[in-house]
Amino acid sequence: MRIAKSALIQPGGNQAYAIPAVALSLFCFAYSIKFGQVAILLYYALWLPLIAVDYRTVLGNYNRYLWLFAFAALAFLSVFWSAVPSISMRASIQYLTQVICALVAVRVLDARTLTVGMIAGVGIVLIYSLLFGYYEYDPLDGTFSFVGAFASKNQLGFYASLGLIVCVAAVFIFGERRLWMAAAGVVGMLSAYCLLACQSATSVLTTVVVIALMLGLRIVLSLSPQQRKLLVVGGGVAVIVLAVAGVYLGAVDAVLGIFGKDSTLTGRTYLWQQGIEAAKQYPIFGVGYQAYWVQGFSEPERLWEEFFIGSRSGFHFHNTYIETAVELGLAGVLVLAVTLLKILWGHLRRLIEDLRNDESHLLFSIAVLLTIRSFVEIDILTPYNVGTFLFYFAAGKLVVSRRQPVAGTWRRERPPLPAMS
Repeated sequence: MRIAKSALIQPGGNQAYAIPAVALSLFCFAYSIKFGQVAILLYYALWLPLIAVDYRTVLGNYNRYLWLFAFAALAFLSVFWSAVPSISMRASIQYLTQVICALVAVRVLDARTLTVGMIAGVGIVLIYSLLFGYYEYDPLDGTFSFVGAFASKNQLGFYASLGLIVCVAAVFIFGERRLWMAAAGVVGMLSAYCLLACQSATSVLTTVVVIALMLGLRIVLSLSPQQRKLLVVGGGVAVIVLAVAGVYLGAVDAVLGIFGKDSTLTGRTYLWQQGIEAAKQYPIFGVGYQAYWVQGFSEPERLWEEFFIGSRSGFHFHNTYIETAVELGLAGVLVLAVTLLKILWGHLRRLIEDLRNDESHLLFSIAVLLTIRSFVEIDILTPYNVGTFLFYFAAGKLVVSRRQPVAGTWRRERPPLPAMS
């Protein structure tokens, strides 16, 4: 029995394979620590064999887009100056293969398939956490929080945030009805429950901001491209002014107080200070990719003890740029920041200039989520992480043709944008 290539690699025509592949990938990302090599090998098995189906189509030509690999290349080169070369070598290879798998997904997935696949994947991840999860005591703020089957409430919160975002996208951007609309409703409720149960202020706030942005853009897109530019510029200036005013008027402390947090963000400001001091020791290229949090090194051991991390692993500076500065120096921060800004600007530009671009509507919203979280988490710095996968998926979509062929069975009329009153 022969399987048509289009059933595996045709964007929009391969949903029977692609939707389960996305869903299983999210499960592998979520619980790779729990299931180890089995989960990682399954993830590779979902994407890498597609290269053998039609390597020209699946790999494409990225010669003109080397910026996609810049951060992974720097991480690999850090082996030559790393404090622990063996760790940097293994981690950088893992990160590079994660980038390659994400770029394979770019060539075989359209945005709608990614969305419904993520709905299925988040649903599986959250159900597993509800069945086998537990509550954990936080000695820093003296509270019990539901962490699911994760080791951190922030990771559970991240998946819950993604769940709500893709559910909103499925209904309000892609106009899903019947089966996937019902699935979005169920997974949306599961995500909302887990978001509240984990008590992650970061996840709640970022989710509210991104969903408000998605719905706001829905209205903005009813305007002409020229009107959109004026509104986006004006709105951007207003957001900056309100943010600065909020800081000086104490709005930040008031919002944090609602979640029982203080201005130290449960010790994160102290942790950031320690990270900045560590980065100053090797300011240009850092100590090497993932070569700081190593057992036996005095400073990590001290911080693990101060923050009650008995496992002496799985800890970080809770800030993407500080963590990058420590591991890869200012060079790494510059490369990562430029990549992130290119993703944001690229999808925002398409969103404004195109008559309608549902793909960029979704991916810009996800990029905003990753950007906001980058100041308190490191979602895009580690391999086998859903944040890293989405980061490079969004980047890869900027370099492929805007017009992907779509199978007739998957294409249908989409609901009109709301008219402005």
